[in-house]
Amino acid sequence: MPSHELPCLGDANINALHSCQPSMKTPSPVGNKLYSETPVLCSTSLSKYSGIQVYLKLDNLQPPGSFKLRGISHLIQKALETGRCDHVYCASGGNAGMAAAYASRELGIPCTIILPKTTPAFLADRLKLYNAEVRVHGEVYDEAKTLAQELSKQTGSLYVPAFEHPDIWEGHASMIVEAAQQMQERPSVVITSVGGGGLCNGIVQGMRKVAWENIPIVAVETQGADCFDAAIKAGEVVNLAAITSVAKTLGSLSVSPTTLEYYKQANPPIINYVVTDQDAVSACVKFADDHRFLVEPACGASLAIIYGKFLHRLIEEKKLTSITSALVIVCGGAIVSTEVIESWKKDFHL
Repeated sequence: MPSHELPCLGDANINALHSCQPSMKTPSPVGNKLYSETPVLCSTSLSKYSGIQVYLKLDNLQPPGSFKLRGISHLIQKALETGRCDHVYCASGGNAGMAAAYASRELGIPCTIILPKTTPAFLADRLKLYNAEVRVHGEVYDEAKTLAQELSKQTGSLYVPAFEHPDIWEGHASMIVEAAQQMQERPSVVITSVGGGGLCNGIVQGMRKVAWENIPIVAVETQGADCFDAAIKAGEVVNLAAITSVAKTLGSLSVSPTTLEYYKQANPPIINYVVTDQDAVSACVKFADDHRFLVEPACGASLAIIYGKFLHRLIEEKKLTSITSALVIVCGGAIVSTEVIESWKKDFHL
């Protein structure tokens, strides 16, 4: 089917229905993929708005709500294949914890998620739906991470990091392999958010697998969570003093060294871009209106490249050549609700 005939997201409400009830079935065999193959659809509204064909890789449709399930389930399954795994420990105030809890439930493994005190209470309730034990520890993520790492030292236990692991990147690469099979044309550019770098690393690896090395990646951060931009400017990985952005799930104090190395290799080329919190939140609100999907500001950062017409600015700055299409990774996010969206709108006067 020609690419311009791909199903387009217009005003219709597309629902992804995934069971949120505790699993009563036999645990999934290790060899079965636990993540969903998500669709690539063209967006009527974004294509009209931007003047190019805009395709959306809808990984917000993964059962726990974000792309994280790809890499984290892959990590846990590989651990089961290569050795003993009696208990999973993960520190997370968001999507990594949801992915770890979901994958562990499906594999029949006990799971403990350590949350920092700043985590919204509704996320703890969602984690418990996946049969996870939830513990609250520390004022910030790093303190929760320290406890998770300590608990995982027990024999047979597995510590699941949020992004910094080769098996996680290998799992994330699957979204590009899928997209290449689903699309009838190669996009002119791939747009993704970058936080700690796990998603970006997976995208690079996926693009190398499908021979998309000459297609540029626009890697987007928000001001106040821009550790990748800081590393590029310094020429080495550096630590941010604090995370001040509303996009908390982009909030790694430092980027993966592998992400910086991929930037230097430029195979594919990576163009970093920093948007404001208002840009990201505004994109979330517009995306909800256009497509009836709720996503976090960490995902809104990528969408802001289209909604904010920053793609045209990159062309004017000669960082991109003229383009005809874009593939946007809709990475999703669990820490969002209609109530949260409304609070963001008030905070940013939208």
